[in-house]
Amino acid sequence: MSTKPEKITILIKYKKLDLQINAEPQEAWLLLNKFFIDMIPSFEIAQKLWINNDLEQLVKDLKGIVAFSNEGASLLAPKNKLTDNEALLVWLVAYFLGHKLGLVQSDSVSKDELEVRLGKSGKITSTRLGELVKNDFAVKIADEKFRITAFGVLQVQKEVIPRIKLKIGV
Repeated sequence: MSTKPEKITILIKYKKLDLQINAEPQEAWLLLNKFFIDMIPSFEIAQKLWINNDLEQLVKDLKGIVAFSNEGASLLAPKNKLTDNEALLVWLVAYFLGHKLGLVQSDSVSKDELEVRLGKSGKITSTRLGELVKNDFAVKIADEKFRITAFGVLQVQKEVIPRIKLKIGV
């Protein structure tokens, strides 16, 4: 009469993944090898494809365009030199950054507040916000609020900020 081998427990912590293997030694060894063969390359590839917004660089990029005070975010660039979409994206990215830095309460902005800041009618503001949502630059969340996406932040850094800096000479 043979006895079953005792089970062993292996705990793997890799970046944000926790994996626990509880199996007989032979099976545990196979599962551990499978993890290293299948998972690690996938994580490395996925990490290269993941949008990771660099806040320090974003602060540098927005210098001269956005500033913060006790009243919240302020747009330093003259609105008449920006397109509606550029202005909306800068406001949204300012709230994103301000929230990450603890300077504003939320990373989302109401349509009404954006309408006031843009200085345009509700219809124009809604149309422009709809375009930003359609292009995955922003998302609409509860209570008619909008938030910039990680992709939107990346596009603002790559395309919008350089264009604005050329327009305003920063």
